[in-house]
Amino acid sequence: MKPLDSPAFGWRADPHVPDFDDSFPLAVMDGDCALCCRGARMIHRADKSGEIRIAAAGSPLGRALMTHFGMNPDDPESWLFLEDGRAWTGFDGMARVGARCGGPLALIRLLTIPPRPVCDWLYACIARNRIAVFGRAELCAVPDPAFRARIIG
Repeated sequence: MKPLDSPAFGWRADPHVPDFDDSFPLAVMDGDCALCCRGARMIHRADKSGEIRIAAAGSPLGRALMTHFGMNPDDPESWLFLEDGRAWTGFDGMARVGARCGGPLALIRLLTIPPRPVCDWLYACIARNRIAVFGRAELCAVPDPAFRARIIG
């Protein structure tokens, strides 16, 4: 796993990124994808510390962060995780979430074992087809108040 090559907490100097409490880890993912919404619920259940926050890629904060890192917030291949001032994308970001949460979610790191081109191809394939295979769901349409409290942006 390798973080993006950017200065630690570099988003703080970007006037387009709204202020947010970046002392907590933040997962930025598609807020309309059923697979991403399930992933967000898994994070909520597995993160016993309650620290990981979630932002939809289409939210003002999510869009600004994606753009800051040269990513397209409308691109289904975009998934971003911020932790300790660093940013990870794709399976690397998911593996960081899994490592932080522990338990069964830590097994996600196995997705980063194949060579980088294979990981990138697999991630892109899943991302491009996620709506067709898993359908749509709305991240914010969650009745659990504790889960809703994690959603920012």
